[in-house]
This record gives sequence, C-alpha cells and structure tokens, in this order.
Amino acid sequence: MTHRTSIYLPRLALLSLVLACLGLASTVTASAARSPVRANAIDQRADAFEVGTLRVEKHGTHGTPLIFIPGLASGAWAWEGLVRRFQDSHVLYVVTLAGFDGRPAVAGKPMQLALQSLKDLLVVQHIVKPVLIGHSLGGVLALQLAEQDPGSISGLVSIDGLPVFPGTEAMPPSQRPLMADGIKARMAGMTREQFAGQQLQYMRGIGVIDPALAAKLAGHSANSDPAATTEYMAETLALDLRADLAKITVPVLLIAPYNAADSAAQNISESAKTDYYRSLLAGTPTLDVVPVSPSRHFAMFDQPQLVADAIDSYLAKLAAVR
Repeated sequence: MTHRTSIYLPRLALLSLVLACLGLASTVTASAARSPVRANAIDQRADAFEVGTLRVEKHGTHGTPLIFIPGLASGAWAWEGLVRRFQDSHVLYVVTLAGFDGRPAVAGKPMQLALQSLKDLLVVQHIVKPVLIGHSLGGVLALQLAEQDPGSISGLVSIDGLPVFPGTEAMPPSQRPLMADGIKARMAGMTREQFAGQQLQYMRGIGVIDPALAAKLAGHSANSDPAATTEYMAETLALDLRADLAKITVPVLLIAPYNAADSAAQNISESAKTDYYRSLLAGTPTLDVVPVSPSRHFAMFDQPQLVADAIDSYLAKLAAVR
C-alpha cells in the first residue's frame, strides 16, 4: 500500500495539527457549545479516588480487574456502555487523565506522569494481573505499560490505539521531536472557542458516524484543557513503541474501526486496513486484530455491541488458559 500515508495522515486533524501538510484552515470557529463541566463520574455512587495524576472510579466487587484508559480529551464518559456491560462480572477501574474532562492540567510531561500513575495504581490498590483496556491515546499508554512491566498485567485491549501514529511510521526518529515541538508552537494560545470548534470538526469527520452523537461527544471533549490536550498529542506523536513490542508477554487484542464510506475515495478495504494495523504491531508475540464495521475512531459508540462482544470473547479466552 504505497498510499497509506495519504490515507491515515488526516487523523492528525484531531487538533488541526500539521495543518500546512494537510492543507486545512489554521483555525476553526466554534459552533458547538461546551457541555457543563462534568462531575467526572459515570455513577456518583462509585468509589472515586486520586492516584498520582489520575482520577479513578471503581465499579464492581469481584472478577478479573479491568482498567479502562480513555483517549485524548476524553473522560470516564467514554466507557459508560462497557462499564454497564462488565461491572457485574469484573472489578473495574476507570481512569481520567489530568487535563481531561474538567480536571486540572499538571506541569511536566503528562503522558509520562500518566504512565507512572498507572503503575502506582496497581501498587496502591493491590491490583493483581489486570486487563488494560485503552482507547486511542489510552491504548498507547497500555502498550507502554505492557512493554515496560509485562508481568504486572494479564491482557491488553486497544481500541484504535497503536504503537506509532498511523502515517508517520516511516518518519526518521530525529524528526519526531521536531514535529512535536512544531505542534506545540502551532497550537499555542488556542482559545476555548477554537478548541471546541476543533473537537466538533473532529467528532463529525473522524470520531463517530452519527452527527447528533458527534455533537454530544464534542461537547464533552471540549471540557478538556486545550494546552494539556496539545501536550498529550505532541508526546504521543513523538513516540514509536515498535522496537519493544516483543517484550509484551500477554495476548493483545486490537479493535480496528472501519467505515467503508470514509475509505471509498481511496478504495481501501476492511481487510487492507486490518492488515495495515497488523503491520504496525508486527513483533507482538500474541496479537489478534478484529475489525469493527461500520465505525469510526470511537468504535465503542458506533458499534457498542460488537466492541463489547469482542472484549467479552477475549476475556473468555484469557480465563480459559489460566
């Protein structure tokens, strides 16, 4: 697939990043109002606490622990459907990262701090062999933890979160920090209104299929801190985790969204995208890539039943080999 980069680079429009390369406007006027700042809880009755830079909600009382890690500018709301599905059979820890969903930002490198906080969560809460379930940036954090401390977990599910940002896999390592710095410089001084407009543009074009749902989710994600969101995105784009994928000792499930209507212009099939994602994870000892169609980046909203069933099947296979 010689044209992969042209297919996947438009996802950088998440923050209108690398705008010159994509030929997009440098600013977007907000047309969607922000949602009121959320209470940061799926269920106000849930046990909630802080660990490092994370806010954590705990649901359920028994079963294999699952840790849900949301993606960029997302909060616990990203997992509401899956929490309802699994809270009666598993102990769930739903985290929200600093700077997202109304939470204050933190100084320093937020991705690094979030990774350390996830490690601390396992120790502080005495969580034994959890399954990590991450979406997008959350999947990247899950992959990092699995590479650095594989013995601490029993499984990993990533929903459209990959070890290297699609479309940048051929980029020389020396260029990645420069790209990250350029992103931060380009997005410096972004207003709340501009950020809300970008979230709406992203959700409508890449986030989910239904326009009404896109507006709702954009309202939620607009509650995140623009500068913090830019920092997370820059850190993520600078990463390339492929060299250490062989260190992962647990089975990995990658859920790959696919929407034929979005891929029609490039004539990209579901199998071609699945193969591409599998190539980015080459070297992972035990890997299963499951396409979910029709869906966009937030597949758990476009196809909640298919995503839940894929995770349920994966968990059953893990249980069977214990």
